[in-house]
Amino acid sequence: MTQPASTIGVLIVDDHRLVLDGLSALIDSVEGLTVVGEATSGEQAISLTRSEHPDVVLMDIEMPGISGIEATRRILATQPTVAVVMLTMYGEDEFVFAALRAGARGYLLKGAQQEDVIRTIGAVARGDAVFGPDVARRILRTFTDPLPTTGPFPELTEREREILGLLANGWPNSRIARQLGLTPKTVANNVSNILTKLHAPDRAAAILKARRAGLGEP
Repeated sequence: MTQPASTIGVLIVDDHRLVLDGLSALIDSVEGLTVVGEATSGEQAISLTRSEHPDVVLMDIEMPGISGIEATRRILATQPTVAVVMLTMYGEDEFVFAALRAGARGYLLKGAQQEDVIRTIGAVARGDAVFGPDVARRILRTFTDPLPTTGPFPELTEREREILGLLANGWPNSRIARQLGLTPKTVANNVSNILTKLHAPDRAAAILKARRAGLGEP
């Protein structure tokens, strides 16, 4: 699909039909913006970005198949000029910083004002980075709060260290999720990040590293 050079093409990615319909209606009502496609999974987002060449992708995080963060990483690996904005219900630090590491230029929480969504689309299309007020405060806090006392595995986030400690107990993802009030998929994503950061080939190797560092129950 082609559009005038002055028009910003937007791809919307969300697995909820009501969200897609609402965002599509909003974007198409604004002069200078047009919806070039809708995707309901990370895999479909990658495919449509390749075929429709959007300027901006509004990306959900939790979807069937690969996550929005992994889809963002794969999209930007081959199409670095695309501006990805995460539009999600998850505001926890681990999601925010994972999205930033993947290359997202914006992060808004669902429930943001329509004006903020439209303003963000225009800003990231111009090359700016935009974050909602709650997210911006989290990012600023990271740079202004005193550094924590150095402990084992400083490369992990606080949440990842917490999960690693429970992994060291031999707990399955389902029990960790119940303990921390997270979804099993969120725990699985964190475990995957832990394995990558610790250069551990599998879960057992990560548990061994954790136990040697004194994590887990005696």
